[in-house]
Amino acid sequence: MTRNRSIFLLSLGCSKNTVDSERLIGQARRKGLSFTNEPDEADIVIINTCGFIADAKTESIDEILAAAEKRKNGEIEALYVMGCLSALYAAELRAELPEVDRFFGTADLPEILNILGTAYDPATRFERSLLSPSHYAWLKLSEGCSRTCSFCAIPKMRGRYKSESMEDLLQEATRLKAKGVKELNLIAQDITPYGLDLYGTSRLNDLMRELSDLNFDWIRLLYAYPLDFPLEVIDTMRERENICDYLDMPVQHICDRILASMKRGIDKQGTIGLLESIRKRNPNIRLRTTMIVGYPGETRAEFEELLQFVREFRFDRLGCFPYSHEEHTAAYDNLEDDIPEEEKQERVGELMELQEGISEKKNRALEEKALKVLVEEVEDNLAFARTEYDAPEVDNECVLDTAGIDIRPGDFCMATIEESSAYELVGRIKNVIP
Repeated sequence: MTRNRSIFLLSLGCSKNTVDSERLIGQARRKGLSFTNEPDEADIVIINTCGFIADAKTESIDEILAAAEKRKNGEIEALYVMGCLSALYAAELRAELPEVDRFFGTADLPEILNILGTAYDPATRFERSLLSPSHYAWLKLSEGCSRTCSFCAIPKMRGRYKSESMEDLLQEATRLKAKGVKELNLIAQDITPYGLDLYGTSRLNDLMRELSDLNFDWIRLLYAYPLDFPLEVIDTMRERENICDYLDMPVQHICDRILASMKRGIDKQGTIGLLESIRKRNPNIRLRTTMIVGYPGETRAEFEELLQFVREFRFDRLGCFPYSHEEHTAAYDNLEDDIPEEEKQERVGELMELQEGISEKKNRALEEKALKVLVEEVEDNLAFARTEYDAPEVDNECVLDTAGIDIRPGDFCMATIEESSAYELVGRIKNVIP
């Protein structure tokens, strides 16, 4: 059906969604199907949606509506919608958008390939066409989540936690290495319990060691739940040179009442104790976290408690979201969204202003130092790069004078930092690392 048709796939949302899109494109191309990067050249459009929070839903709906208009006008032959939003709201979307030919959930890769005119091949299920730059990739350790956080609908979208086997992940990582990937970013909705469902215990540390032995230049850990985090991972991070001294651990809040209402399973004392243990085991680690403000019932005093915690702990990287009252969550069913949106935004601004000052001082301490960086882009005599302390897309950027050295994306270099701001380092390339 689609062998002589051109397909455009728009992948929205998080890196987990990106991996799903890469697997779809990889298998489809292997069977001879053709993809284009230009939506106006496509005969078929596929939209991989995000449904995590209101802004993401709005973006997904807007893209679906734009593509539906093309379908209605005959500018494209077929429109398919997949992913998290489609998984949660398929019935509603189907009623409102008859122009969409088919809606798919998050685990419907075989069905999508079938409707495109080819068949799912389990033997090549980890074949991927990377949507990221070729020097880095995401490795998704598991699907779904078995936590019961009150603000999150991921278990409804993606089901209970299901680890990939170590054998499969090592096979996938080996393929990525062969493609030229230098930086491997380990992701899941929650990497902390990786392997528990398959092996009866967390195997995150074992997996890290095996991946480290494959000789990637950088391996990075993202999205670790605080409860039951395996601290031996931090020891391995300290011991292994190619495992970045970096951990993304979303804390969400620090007030005991709010943590209990969020159903996080860990209190303030446990959170602080864990974070202090992590820093003690690896003094060089950079910790990234995420906070939610404006959670139902959050008082000014509780928000001040969060501010004080951030002021004292001094996270290296921090993001903040206003609470979003989402359907299919316990908070939506049981709590009133009683903080005005304006107040939520003001609290986000206040917290991020505090973090900006912390980040500015931490970056200033890097001035006049030489750092290893990974080059992302080169424009004229400027290179845009990242340190091992900065994850793709979300963290600090290094803007570097190439100093006449031949630099290309994917190169590792030593750079001298000369200036800094809260979220940017500025300097010059010293030399390329062979």
